[in-house]
Amino acid sequence: MSIIIKSPKNGRELSTRKSFTNLPSISSWVDDVFENGLGTGFLSNFNTGMTLPAVNIKENADSFILELAIPGMKKSDFDIDVDNKVLSISSEVKTEDKTEDENYTRREFGYSSFKRTFTLPETVNSDNVSASYVDGILEITLPKREEAKEKPTRRIEIS
Repeated sequence: MSIIIKSPKNGRELSTRKSFTNLPSISSWVDDVFENGLGTGFLSNFNTGMTLPAVNIKENADSFILELAIPGMKKSDFDIDVDNKVLSISSEVKTEDKTEDENYTRREFGYSSFKRTFTLPETVNSDNVSASYVDGILEITLPKREEAKEKPTRRIEIS
């Protein structure tokens, strides 16, 4: 719950108007809004969507592995596509909660989405890309083509 009336901050005095003795002046309220980053109190009551998920990219001898931290979703919430050497990972989730009582109706809804794209190197075999989602981590495995895989060091004898 947001607090509408604040006590004096940083030595500022409250407005001295007789009918509004408990309210801060408009200028101090505007200052407070900007000092608090416009955001936390005001925007906390709104669904601001989803930020881009963090991505870890690992490489081993056989593949590249992308790990995206996206907790609280289901496998069916994701769309993963490879088109012309571009990997696209996206999600769009809409929620609605409605409660009816004889005196009121409460309805809340939310929407969040994101899309990340990655240009794949020529060494990736895009026909065999696979994905899994476990414990909030979306893992995408991009296998390397056979000719791009690291070969073990071979010792050459001198004749």
